[in-house]
Amino acid sequence: MSPLNRRRFLTTTAGAAALSSFPAIRAQDKSGKKYKTALIGSGWWGMNILRVALADGRCDVVALCDVDQDELEVSADEVDGLTGKWPNTYTDYREMLEKEEIEVAIISTPDHWHALQGIACIEAGAHVFVEKPTGHTIQESRAMVNAARAADRVVQVGMHRRIGPHHVSGMEFLKSGNVGDIGMVRAFAHSAGGPEQPTPNMPTPDYIDWDMYCGPAPMRPFNKRIHPGGFRNFLDFANGTLGDWGVHWLDQILWWSEEKHPKAVYSHGGRPIKGAAILNEKEQTTDAPDHQVATYEFENFTAVWEHRRFGGNEAEKSKVGCYFYGTKGTFHMGWRDGWTFYPNKGEPVHQAPKFDDEKDGHNVPPLWADFMDCIESGNRPVADVEVGHLATNLSLLGMISYKVGRSIQWDGEKEMIPGDEEAAALLRREYRGPWEYPTV
Repeated sequence: MSPLNRRRFLTTTAGAAALSSFPAIRAQDKSGKKYKTALIGSGWWGMNILRVALADGRCDVVALCDVDQDELEVSADEVDGLTGKWPNTYTDYREMLEKEEIEVAIISTPDHWHALQGIACIEAGAHVFVEKPTGHTIQESRAMVNAARAADRVVQVGMHRRIGPHHVSGMEFLKSGNVGDIGMVRAFAHSAGGPEQPTPNMPTPDYIDWDMYCGPAPMRPFNKRIHPGGFRNFLDFANGTLGDWGVHWLDQILWWSEEKHPKAVYSHGGRPIKGAAILNEKEQTTDAPDHQVATYEFENFTAVWEHRRFGGNEAEKSKVGCYFYGTKGTFHMGWRDGWTFYPNKGEPVHQAPKFDDEKDGHNVPPLWADFMDCIESGNRPVADVEVGHLATNLSLLGMISYKVGRSIQWDGEKEMIPGDEEAAALLRREYRGPWEYPTV
């Protein structure tokens, strides 16, 4: 990095934050190779991942891709400040893959793009770090798993709770039998909120390719509530809170139980507080449920997911996490508050040890290091694409049950919903032309 670029980097907020989080960009280790790296989706979270990749020291950022040219320019400027090299920029990932020889791809786009872009990068020869969930529908998520296996590529899903120190410690405690026989688990994510007023639609800014943003999803009018950052509560692009927070916490249940899938799922909820969803030429609201409960029937236990975007959760003093209910007491796996075991009969409470390297609760640096180590060793990563797919399935099955309004059976080995044609049809969706649903 030149002195001029280093000075500019140190004077930027993002640069200062990056240096405080990562003491130095270390030299690449093990193979000594620098991997040609591209980021698709260069917004806030994508750049968080990319800073970690640069701090790891094994990546040479050659390209950025985003449909928002303003976002793209800001991100490219930061990469230049961090590395002394301006990356090539693209608004279409297909053009990027044609022109660049990408070895590592980071995908941090809205959910409806994850599978299509992931498969394209895999087929171009890249190893992929993709944000969860692994798909907007179950069959496209399965297509990405199949593509990764066929090409023998490493795919790490951004499920950082698989490697977080207190999560690892908590799983050891759970699996040791300290909680006894566990018959029920409750996972949850609650936040405050109230009624939602519609937001006016507006002409698409000239620096955004809105047609490319929508991609295979239906074309909605441009609305600032969707972009930047609000897509998760629009069901054309994501699957609400269950598809966002739920993937992380339902995965904790799979990790603990070593199960792969439930036998049946029933979910219900609605929008009694946010109000009826609105979409017209003039204005629109979100359309994801403002509260939802999903019950998963496993062989030897029952799991329940719940969320609400109103009311908070001050009574339990924990807005996010999992409660495991066992014969010896109740275990709480938290997010930024570690884990706690509340034993029966007034025995002393047990709490997780403090981990200094878990300050933000995201644990991206160890997850990225595991990803790169597996590229070099050929091992499967801790949040392998199949792990991400199975957790994604739970959230999407909950959404299918919610949409059809009844319980559904699930054949996890065949990934089929037997005896319910309406529900089974929601394992995939029609793509808007010219995009084609993946069939890998």
